[in-house]
Amino acid sequence: MDSASTSHFLSANRLTIKGIIVACLILIMLIPTVFVMNLVNERADRQETVAKEVSSKWATQQTVTGPVLVIPYKESIQSEDGKTTVHKKYAYFLPDQLRINGVLQPEIRHRSIYNIVVYEADMQIEGYFGPAQTEGLHIAKEDLQMQEAFVCIGLSDFRGIEDQLSLLWNDSSHIFNAGMPDDRIIKNGLNTPVALNDDDLTKSNTFKLQLHLRGSENLSFTPVGKTTNVNIASIWNNPSFDGNFLPVNPPQITEKGFNAEWKVQHLNRNYPQSWKDSNYDIADSRFGITLLQPVDSYSKTMRSAKYAILFIALTFGLYFFIEILQKRTVHPIQYVLVGLALSIFYTLLLSISEYIRFNIAYSIAAAATVALITLYTKSVFHKWKIAMLFGIMLTMLYTFIFVLLQLQDGALLFGSIGLFIVLASVMYYSRRINWYGS
Repeated sequence: MDSASTSHFLSANRLTIKGIIVACLILIMLIPTVFVMNLVNERADRQETVAKEVSSKWATQQTVTGPVLVIPYKESIQSEDGKTTVHKKYAYFLPDQLRINGVLQPEIRHRSIYNIVVYEADMQIEGYFGPAQTEGLHIAKEDLQMQEAFVCIGLSDFRGIEDQLSLLWNDSSHIFNAGMPDDRIIKNGLNTPVALNDDDLTKSNTFKLQLHLRGSENLSFTPVGKTTNVNIASIWNNPSFDGNFLPVNPPQITEKGFNAEWKVQHLNRNYPQSWKDSNYDIADSRFGITLLQPVDSYSKTMRSAKYAILFIALTFGLYFFIEILQKRTVHPIQYVLVGLALSIFYTLLLSISEYIRFNIAYSIAAAATVALITLYTKSVFHKWKIAMLFGIMLTMLYTFIFVLLQLQDGALLFGSIGLFIVLASVMYYSRRINWYGS
């Protein structure tokens, strides 16, 4: 093909070639978006690391398990050669009634630019153990070592214990000690001996203890009672109720805090009221409260970055259409500069939202980006009318994305409708373009 033919081919297909170039630039400008997403993940990981550091010095998430009554017993085993050996084993008994009433006092701890939620919990735990049904466990009363019986309670992090913990067992007080004589059921816990006699096995035994506990972010409970009632109140107004059981009634959540109540029956879980020689994972049935941060700027920044291709494609597409209609050539470098300005929006949003509220940070970053691109568009096309058109288009687009970020369940629906309207508008106005240049 000679130079004249080449020149004619380029002239006849000028719009097609420029369209391909613009499409390639759109894909290339997604590369900075990937770096932005990696930066968001890095900052979120840093926040999680700082939260773990603060929690390690305060106390981590807490799970309260128990109390559980444990009675050792002797079991004789005869070997094949006729020798008899005596082994010490344990029988476990859960309370018939367990009531927990507590108040959660949250506190925001600051480390550098990060905020970490910690709490202090003041809880009263009480209830009673019914008569011990040892016959169902096939344990002879003479094999029970009732003088070595103990009550244990499980805690995830001992650093959260603020005061000396004592158990009021019937009318006598017992001091808890750290550690577990048998840790098959409760790995981390406290125990206190409660010597029993024959009469104690045939009657109900009451218990009561006051627990002052520190923790971070989450407080959970294990429903060991035949009937477990838990009531927790707090001034924190952004809780999440998680685990295997939800509150029995819709929890009362107001600007002043929340109040939640749980009621769990023994039929709702997968372990019995008493057993021996079995290793039930009773912690799997736990439930509780997570104190959520009011605003997670990193998750919202990540969500907004996922719409980067929409910003870049619409802005480049509008530049391309105006370039054709105004018969003014825009250099690919100018497209790249506009794309970089759109990418810088996310770093502005990320950095500013670490210091102030996300909504305000979004407004500042969007206003700065819209102003920059509007002024640059004026210098490219030399017309304020076109520049203001770009400014209005970007403002509407940033507003649309902001609304989507505030939505949860309806984000996909409204996003799909919005994109359909945008595509319809582009198709409508593109009909005026003479794509063949004739």
